[in-house]
Amino acid sequence: MLNLLSRKSESKNSVKRMSPDEAKKRLDANEPIVLLDVREKAEYVSGHIPNSINLPLSQIQTVGGILPDKNATIFVYCLSGGRSQSAASQMVKMGYQNIYNLGGISGWKYGTVSGSH
Repeated sequence: MLNLLSRKSESKNSVKRMSPDEAKKRLDANEPIVLLDVREKAEYVSGHIPNSINLPLSQIQTVGGILPDKNATIFVYCLSGGRSQSAASQMVKMGYQNIYNLGGISGWKYGTVSGSH
């Protein structure tokens, strides 16, 4: 039993939780981080975290064409956290190693931008 617990804690290949405050610190430190917004396009256009990429959850299976580096650090978010958890879990199953569920943009207090870029 102890062996199973230690093996699980050593695994990098799982979805990790990231608070908005910690995410902001890491982004401000200019760490190489990809912000992935998995909301629908209309939601993204109405307001998103600056420098994020939009890939709706319904299209998450195509993420390899947009983000081929499976070792990249990726912060996934949506509106409230449900879709981002689903997308992050699917990405881990695809072999992505450093996936963080940022949760919902509704908890992001650091400003957003609107438009398609």
